[in-house]
Amino acid sequence: MEAFLISTGVVALAEMGDKTQLLSLVLAARFRKPWTICLGILAATLANHAFAAAVGAWVTTVLGPDVLRWILGLSFLAMAVWILIPDKLDDEDSATPRRLGVFLTTTAAFFMAEMGDKTQVATVALAAQYQAFVAVVAGTTLGMMVANAPAVFAGDALMKRVPIGVVHKVAAVVFALLGIAALLGLDGLRLDGLL
Repeated sequence: MEAFLISTGVVALAEMGDKTQLLSLVLAARFRKPWTICLGILAATLANHAFAAAVGAWVTTVLGPDVLRWILGLSFLAMAVWILIPDKLDDEDSATPRRLGVFLTTTAAFFMAEMGDKTQVATVALAAQYQAFVAVVAGTTLGMMVANAPAVFAGDALMKRVPIGVVHKVAAVVFALLGIAALLGLDGLRLDGLL
């Protein structure tokens, strides 16, 4: 359950202000079919994060525990820094032709926008950390939906009320804590050994 909850929270926070959230706003404004757009986001996220989690699980079979601990710790610390750098929506992310229909356009655009994105990298690291494929994929997918569905349904009104800078700082702290915990060999966010 810890892997699911942390995966959900970390990705939901990391996704705030991310280019895929901006893409959600663009798709909502362009197509005005929120349920279809949300289904496309769900399909793309499940496929993308299942692949990322599989990579994370595979990494644990190739690397020894000490090497993996250092890679994970440094990866989470790098994510803490990366999350503080705001994303911009690239023009090509929304250039998928309309002829595919709303669902396929959303799925293709969202899948491509997620490739190499912070949340995909986080999914790899979380899967390696917790070695819980289903819990991590379910959690990261829920986190993506928690962040993007409101963007699709509420659009600009929501984005004006959410303090993105504060959300990014909170997410950076969570990633930093995960990195420190991994480097110290602690399980998850249980940092009581530090006190």
